[in-house]
Amino acid sequence: MRFHQVVVAALAAGVQAYATPLAKRQVTSDFDVLNYALTLEFLERKFYQECLTKFNVQDFFNAGFHPSFFKQLHQIAFDEQTHVDFLSGAIIAAGGKPVNEATYNFPLTDARSCVTLASVLEGVGVSAYLGAAASILEKSSLTAAGSILTVEARHSAFIRAHLHQSPFPQPFDTPLTFNQVFSLAATFITGFAPEDPPLPFTAFPPLTVGCSEQHFESGVSPVTFAKAAELYPQPDGAPVFVAFFSGLQPFIVPATASGADLVIDKIPPGVDGQTYAVLTKDAAKASDDTIIAGPAILEVFALGHAPSQPPPTCA
Repeated sequence: MRFHQVVVAALAAGVQAYATPLAKRQVTSDFDVLNYALTLEFLERKFYQECLTKFNVQDFFNAGFHPSFFKQLHQIAFDEQTHVDFLSGAIIAAGGKPVNEATYNFPLTDARSCVTLASVLEGVGVSAYLGAAASILEKSSLTAAGSILTVEARHSAFIRAHLHQSPFPQPFDTPLTFNQVFSLAATFITGFAPEDPPLPFTAFPPLTVGCSEQHFESGVSPVTFAKAAELYPQPDGAPVFVAFFSGLQPFIVPATASGADLVIDKIPPGVDGQTYAVLTKDAAKASDDTIIAGPAILEVFALGHAPSQPPPTCA
């Protein structure tokens, strides 16, 4: 099974604990946004700590990565620690209270799984900061968030290049909403500090991409969403659509039931790179009030640019 599908399976299993109706409370201040960012930075910091403790330079070399790559991962880990320190200090300096570090569980089986999940997390981090930018009121906070965003994007491009994926598959990065990002992050979170008030975000129900023994290619590849028809039946047989977030605008296509699954005939042209798929009730938009489940993560290649080696066989 390809590692992205292992990650998606972990997302589906973990998100159930947080998949409740969307919270009424909304983001009310820059403290909410900064604590949201701090929650993500804590997650990334802990991920790299575990990854670089569990696997050594020889493990990465055996997985096909040069020793210099291992050194650069330590630099990325340092960056994430610096982001945690900066955001915590900024919240305190402004009179707020930073959240505490949560507890986590990451599906790390070997050095390559570490690198693949690092790529996913860095991509989500870019989308998180980009999506949050419009909610930041204080210009100095916006500048600081933008400065972190550009570094996260460099991390993402660096790791993607070492996985033989395009480091810049789209001319625009993909913004995600607070709830969409929280849906992805919460799957790795096993608990929050009891003294912290709840963040004003809620996870959507999970969406699982069915296993495929072919790389996903834009414009041609079908996608199956496992058990989605069974899990998310719509009243009176109302139609369901799949929105692919790739760049600034979602690509929305109808989904059809195939037994317990939902399927689409092909990924729309223009979808490329780390892509987020959600089920939506609306053929024209995919917003927090129309999303049924998701996001699921797919790595999509431009037509004719999929790797020559086949993906791992489905388990």
